[in-house]
Amino acid sequence: MIHYQLRCDAGHEFDGWFKDSAGFEAQAASGFVACPFCGSVEVKRALMAPAIGRKSAQEIMALPRTAAAPEAPQAAGGSLPDAVRAALQKLREEVEKNCDYVGTDFADEARRIHYGEAPPRGIYGESSDEDAEALAEDGIAFARIPWAPRNDS
Repeated sequence: MIHYQLRCDAGHEFDGWFKDSAGFEAQAASGFVACPFCGSVEVKRALMAPAIGRKSAQEIMALPRTAAAPEAPQAAGGSLPDAVRAALQKLREEVEKNCDYVGTDFADEARRIHYGEAPPRGIYGESSDEDAEALAEDGIAFARIPWAPRNDS
């Protein structure tokens, strides 16, 4: 079974479980996947953070950023509360201080670390939705987070 975070054409996000990636594609193409909020059957996979257990502290800390995970995150009802924004800014500072930025090579470097071809360390960078899905299907642990603006900007 595979868990997907889904988004309809109206921007509503919800989740669903499918036998595999092909199962989701077939059901979505047939109009069997509908938004529980508005009923739209124009549904696509959204960004997701797979719930994969970590084996050790040496495991990958992967925090990709894409256009779908914007610089200034927004809450469903508008702007984020100050406390949430501050927590995300602190998280960004810690990631930048303790992890290596690998840019658009994120998926490739995460695979190299996972398969022991590169030293274990925390990394962050950018990845496409397709690369993130492939990493998740390969069982490679990573997380996507909203990338808040820096405190100093």
